Amino acid sequence: MSESRAQFHQRNLPQAQAKAAELLARKADLQGAWLSWVAAQLYELRPAEYASMVRRELQCLHERA
Repeated sequence: MSESRAQFHQRNLPQAQAKAAELLARKADLQGAWLSWVAAQLYELRPAEYASMVRRELQCLHERA
């Protein structure tokens, strides 16, 4: 039986939050190149549902910063 979307989200949320924090931490170092770099990093994440979670968490962190 496959896991539900809610189960997937709950299981992967801490990992997605940590990955988003890791990506945001590189912003100061990469400066103007950060946006294209982070887009490439997000593109490589699998599965797509996980990449979307990281993208949302990154947006939340970015808005708070």
